[in-house]
Amino acid sequence: MLKRKILGVYLDDLHHFPSEELVKEGWNLLTAAEITSAMHLIDKNPDCYIGLFYINDYNSKRLEKFEELLLVNKNIEWVALMQSGCLQSENFCKFVFDIFYDYHTLPLDMPRLLVTLGHAYGKAWLKNRLIIRNPHIGEFQMIGVSPVMQDLYANLHKIQNTNSSVLIYGESGTGKELAARAIHEHSTRCRAPFVAVNCGALPSHLIQSELFGHEKGAFTGAIQRKAGRIEAADGGTIFLDEIGDLAMNLQVNLLRFLQEKTIERIGSNQTIKVDVRVIAASHVNLEKAVEEGRFRKDLFYRLNVINLRIPPLRERNGDIELLARTYLEEYYRESNHTAKGFSQQALRAMSVYDWPGNVRELMNRVNSAMVMCEHRLITPTDLGLEQLPVSRKVTSLDDARTRAEIEVIERCMQLNINNISKTARDLGVSRVTLYRLINKLNIIV
Repeated sequence: MLKRKILGVYLDDLHHFPSEELVKEGWNLLTAAEITSAMHLIDKNPDCYIGLFYINDYNSKRLEKFEELLLVNKNIEWVALMQSGCLQSENFCKFVFDIFYDYHTLPLDMPRLLVTLGHAYGKAWLKNRLIIRNPHIGEFQMIGVSPVMQDLYANLHKIQNTNSSVLIYGESGTGKELAARAIHEHSTRCRAPFVAVNCGALPSHLIQSELFGHEKGAFTGAIQRKAGRIEAADGGTIFLDEIGDLAMNLQVNLLRFLQEKTIERIGSNQTIKVDVRVIAASHVNLEKAVEEGRFRKDLFYRLNVINLRIPPLRERNGDIELLARTYLEEYYRESNHTAKGFSQQALRAMSVYDWPGNVRELMNRVNSAMVMCEHRLITPTDLGLEQLPVSRKVTSLDDARTRAEIEVIERCMQLNINNISKTARDLGVSRVTLYRLINKLNIIV
């Protein structure tokens, strides 16, 4: 049986440190007489879950250096070994309370210390054992195991090796830019730039200059030549978020770029050839915008070569708790917080809430709750969900049937690359029936 590792750190006065006793009791002791060597030992021993730190006085500079150890590995549980007189200092007490799992005052009581270290080791082992390691965190930097996310991962795999334009649909906060980055980073363009532009956030009089660039003197304030975002993405990918907010005159320029793969800076007649893959995103139905005359049909078809839908959080059954616990662990690593988990009431409140702001809202609520929480468990009040309805509206059979039809048709259309005839055959319906369903259900193809 492998011995449990313990890191002993003493910055002075080795006489009071129980090295021999710990080894005798079966601990694999790693010792360091200064912070740098302690960091090195932590780096080399990721299976060291517990540390014993000897302190003989309150020295702010020395203890600030000790805090650097927390940045190396926050999963280690630390026990303080100190003279009882140290507890007379309020600052020292606060330091121990904020950072250490427990403390032991001298003179040494070895049986009591061993019990403390055993409990600390067990707690640290549990913490390391329970750290969320989702198999879907990493490849696409996304978190989720729900069926709709599994479909999204499968679609990302399908399109990662193409250079076709992609149109991403999704509500605000679902992670459209994250999906766009995943497409770029798993494509042959991954070593070239990824440039993101929020078309809805830029003033209309500046967006043409931002996208296509300008020459010196092209307009008031143009004191030097500037390359646009499209040119900056040469060889890589440009992500045009909220493309539906683009003015009609700029839609013409963008269409010309997509057709000819060239741009002209404002104030110049010189055409510049640019090799850029375009990924666009919108939270509005662009097909409806085309029907209403707010978006060019030819540009829509240029962008909508491949269609990707990012599911809202309310459709991701089982992912809400997983995401919340992941963000809780992430924020806890960044700085020490009182909160260590969620109460059952908080988990229920999150599960029934509709999340109109989706994943972005969940991140913000968890982050805020960790700051405001004064207990070990986050409550609905900490999340700001205490006044919300206790349950979601029950889905009717008609709504459930409609959603199922949409999912089946969309998935079959994706598999058949929007081929209506083949999709109709696979679904066992006529082309006329399929067209009728597409129009009835407002499915984008």
